[in-house]
Amino acid sequence: MPKDFPRGRRIADQIQRELSEIIRLELKDPRVDLITITDVEVTQDNSHAKIFFTALGEPVQQEVAAKALDHAAGFLRSALAKRINLRTVPQLHFHYDVSVERGMRLSRLIDEAVAGDAADKKAS
Repeated sequence: MPKDFPRGRRIADQIQRELSEIIRLELKDPRVDLITITDVEVTQDNSHAKIFFTALGEPVQQEVAAKALDHAAGFLRSALAKRINLRTVPQLHFHYDVSVERGMRLSRLIDEAVAGDAADKKAS
């Protein structure tokens, strides 16, 4: 492995891949059907992992998904332990990822500004 791709990042990427699969195939909770794991950050000592996710739907559904993931954290951690070879599997902490939502809102504002600009040029 190249030096510019540190071990912590490789572990985070593996956790992201495995958790996505575990949630999709093994977690039988309808509250988490439409979530996507967007990023994982692992502490240097691998004791904690922040799991960032997005969920389709209204803010209420996103909050419900966050509670469901927190509730299933123990199951997810033990399933993860069976799939990855680490001395210590990190504690999982789930956080809703607002960056995707923020990006969509910025894109929409840019599109509106461009459309408004084009309309102003036609009116002139």
